[in-house]
Amino acid sequence: MTSSAPEPSTTAEPELSTTGAETPGSESPARKRPRPGERRVQILQTLASMLEQPGTERITTAALAARLDVSEAALYRHFASKAQMFEALIDFIEQSVFGLVQQVNDREADPLQRCRRLVALLLQFGEKNPGMTRVMVGDALVYENERLQQRMNLFFDKIEASLRQNLREASVLTTSSTPSVDVQADASAITAFCVGRLLRYARSGFRRLPGEHLEHALNLLMPQGRL
Repeated sequence: MTSSAPEPSTTAEPELSTTGAETPGSESPARKRPRPGERRVQILQTLASMLEQPGTERITTAALAARLDVSEAALYRHFASKAQMFEALIDFIEQSVFGLVQQVNDREADPLQRCRRLVALLLQFGEKNPGMTRVMVGDALVYENERLQQRMNLFFDKIEASLRQNLREASVLTTSSTPSVDVQADASAITAFCVGRLLRYARSGFRRLPGEHLEHALNLLMPQGRL
């Protein structure tokens, strides 16, 4: 785990690493005072790591503090509440995914291929960040502040809007008599597919990968020859 704040990569799928999260009993020759901002990053990385444990119930600040071997008061010096910690994780998800979506939009001229790549990158992000997946599908937010779930709902609304825009561009090249209706229905169905794949991944204890048979699924949802 690096000590720098998690930021979306500009060249590849970002990943919030949790391999270096502090664990109880870890030995260190001397406890060093964290650099400015470092403890905040450690808190988020440890929270993400705890969310990666299949079957994890609601994570309390007491459990999080124990994992970090600090007091709960130490957590609140960096975050006003646990909801604020989850807000920071959602910020990471949004910046990472939409940063990659923008790269796809900038580099891919074919609107249908943009849709296919958007779906692939979203599912790949979830696969590489299991803890984030539980936030995305709401499993980790059940007992948290309602605004957190509203933010994730808005996240998928934006995904659907991006798909709809690309499909609208693609529909110009089709002979559909009801392009607007078709585009809205298609974007909704594709978004629901993405949410379903991520939800299955989380509910299976991260065994059923979201990208399973993805090319086959994309050919059903967005056939290459539809244009």
